[in-house]
Amino acid sequence: MKITLKDGSVKEYDSAKSVYEIAADLSEGLARAACAGEVDGEVVDLRTVIDKDCSLNILTANDPEGLRTIRHTCSHVMAEAVKRLFPEAKLAIGPSIDTGYYYDFDHEPFSRDDLDKIEAEMKKIIKEGHELKRFTLPREEAIKFMEEKGEPYKVELIRDLPEGSEISFYDQGGFTDLCAGPHLMNTKGIKAFKLTSSSMAYWRGDAEKARLQRIYGTAFNKKEELAEYLEQLEDAKRRDHNKLGREMELFTTVDVIGQGLPLFPPKGTKMIMKLQRWIEDLEDKEWGYVRTRTPLMAKSDLYKISGHWDHYKDGMFVLGDEEKDKEVFALRPMTCPFQYYVYKNTQKSYRDLPYRMSETSTLFRAEDSGEMHGLTRVRQFTITEAHNVIRPDQAEEELSNCFNLAYYVLSVLGLEKDVTFRLSKWDPANKKKYLGDEHYWESTQGVLRKLLQEKQVPFVEADGEAAFYGPKIDIQAKNVYGKEDTMITIQLDCAIAENFDMYYVDQNGEKVRPYIIHRTSMGCYERTLAWLIEKYAGKFPTWLCPEQVRILPISEKYADYAEKVRKELALADVDVTVDNRSEKIGFKIREARMDRLPYMLVVGQQEEADGTVSVRSRFAGDEGVKPLSEFIAQITEEIRTKAIRKEEVSEEKK
Repeated sequence: MKITLKDGSVKEYDSAKSVYEIAADLSEGLARAACAGEVDGEVVDLRTVIDKDCSLNILTANDPEGLRTIRHTCSHVMAEAVKRLFPEAKLAIGPSIDTGYYYDFDHEPFSRDDLDKIEAEMKKIIKEGHELKRFTLPREEAIKFMEEKGEPYKVELIRDLPEGSEISFYDQGGFTDLCAGPHLMNTKGIKAFKLTSSSMAYWRGDAEKARLQRIYGTAFNKKEELAEYLEQLEDAKRRDHNKLGREMELFTTVDVIGQGLPLFPPKGTKMIMKLQRWIEDLEDKEWGYVRTRTPLMAKSDLYKISGHWDHYKDGMFVLGDEEKDKEVFALRPMTCPFQYYVYKNTQKSYRDLPYRMSETSTLFRAEDSGEMHGLTRVRQFTITEAHNVIRPDQAEEELSNCFNLAYYVLSVLGLEKDVTFRLSKWDPANKKKYLGDEHYWESTQGVLRKLLQEKQVPFVEADGEAAFYGPKIDIQAKNVYGKEDTMITIQLDCAIAENFDMYYVDQNGEKVRPYIIHRTSMGCYERTLAWLIEKYAGKFPTWLCPEQVRILPISEKYADYAEKVRKELALADVDVTVDNRSEKIGFKIREARMDRLPYMLVVGQQEEADGTVSVRSRFAGDEGVKPLSEFIAQITEEIRTKAIRKEEVSEEKK
């Protein structure tokens, strides 16, 4: 048989060989480093026997799938350690993930002390050097095998597999787990690992099912790589908006109000107001949008016309019962069907298009409790939502404008380098989920693909991520822990106008169906605020800061001058406060730095006499004494241009 290797060379063998044996034949060092194989594009176990011509790539820890194999094996070692220490724990699932691995257990919550004990037991198992051996059983025997072991979750997983299936297991020194693999040859292949946290998780992600305990961990091939990752993780914890945003009094949540329903104290409210005013002025004054205001709820009739009742009802808050009540309402999960009736309020001709309707919309979605996190996934949120009604011949230009606006917004916020682009397509295997036929989807997806290519941005394509009425360009970003969310979306819809009898009158006096672009320029304010908190670790650009300047009088004798400075700054639309406490100036400066303020103005006898301020900034430390008028001109220009100043000195030198 002929084996084509990654470099294009070909090896010939007279008999079948395992992936590991081929690796050893190529190089002893490669065999020691090997984690898995890739045969004709499919990742397989090193134990996999090859008996025909194929392409083969030997995967090491330097390959993503090789590293996943190490982490997957580590999850099994963790499961064995848990069963040794807590025999009553029931095993659920334990996959590798982008940042490491996790395993779910039916058990009481695990403490940090428990995790430390599990880590110690894992080290023993790794040192024991158990070989991992794969074997299979027929489906019914596999069910009986796991029933005898008292593992009901494993039994349920096996029962979900088709009858007649061969079920694979891995044994490591007597501990056996249901698994498709691949795995390392021996537990000694795990060089560096750490258990990072534990949390609650629902069985199969369903809030109606059992509550399990999930232990997260990570693993690397080298201790240095693990140490670097753990430092990154500590930085992520410091930046985590769910922690930092609460500490900075930007938002909070209250149990009696409800999960996913954040409250915004004055500081967080001011930041959202600044974003909202900027976006509304930008859209209306520079990009040709008209502003609408529509209800927060509607009768079910509206959602039946739009298709949301059939395609999205489970994600809506429904008020009433169709079998009992004369009228059933639902809180709106999106604004589009409301704005369609704004469009229909007056007849439009081809000269009126594009007709761009934008609204600062409060929306409601019935998210599962297990899915919600801080501000990134909530049940009530506000979004910069717009619907551009266009002629078909305007589609390419208008889509390009929508993309340019979104990219401009990202650039001003300093986020343009932190995003990725995705073409979200329909799933041709699930056609009932969507409006339109195959030609409709291929053509609309082609328009968006062409736009992304023209913008010269790298993008991926994802089946099954489209809206039911049309494909999307999704602008994606990751939080500090690597979880990806959609921040901005641009959707092309050539179908829904028919449902609402929307039309324009063309130059021949004929009624013609328009196209609709569903788009956001910034996205959800809550999610954007979370993103900004994590991006800047709370040290926001000056224009966005809820408190931009704090005046620090050296003593109460200079309170009047501090107030005079405050008034002049306030008249220039600067958000400014005065710290009149009878504390030492050094204490006031340290506290202002802890609050991540852009500017502190120290005022005393000399400043009062000269009409100056002593400027200290988050960016450059001591900026010296400046005339008040000069500082006002400096900061107002920084705010007007939405400049992002870089920090020029270390924290120690400030």
